[in-house]
Amino acid sequence: MAKQRQRDGKQVTNPWWFALQLGFFAGLIWGGIHGVFYFMRFTKIIPGFLAEPFFKHAYLKTMPGYFIGWLFFIIFSILAALIYTMLLRKLKGPWPGLAYGALWWAVLFLLAGPVLHMTPPFRQLNFNTHFSEFCLYLLWGLFIGYTAAMEYTDERDREPRKPLLGRESASQE
Repeated sequence: MAKQRQRDGKQVTNPWWFALQLGFFAGLIWGGIHGVFYFMRFTKIIPGFLAEPFFKHAYLKTMPGYFIGWLFFIIFSILAALIYTMLLRKLKGPWPGLAYGALWWAVLFLLAGPVLHMTPPFRQLNFNTHFSEFCLYLLWGLFIGYTAAMEYTDERDREPRKPLLGRESASQE
């Protein structure tokens, strides 16, 4: 749970601590799903592709390399969550998060990835890889963006409050 402090009677979340936790869980969850996609052959991109500039490709295909790659995805997600939380946390709804995920997909698979040899050139990958990776980054961005929106735009306060069952039955007696 993100550290909170009181300000004018309202709970205020520390954005740095919140982004750290959000990025950690985004990387843990969606990095794990990327591994599942790879092992089920939905994508040809190895789970450790973000570690390609630092480790040999053959090592990243081993089980220890898989976990190193997962760790790199968690670190990448923490950095991405920090950027989103500091710059875009006040944007409402799911669309900014989806756009953020699509932007990171484009950076990693169209721009930086091929240049840094983290991913093969775009034309060398098949449709299943493109579709799986794009959907994964859309959902990853949605997770980061919508979680930040729920925390920082009072979306929860707009929902009608439902009485608890125990209190409702006690007040009727």
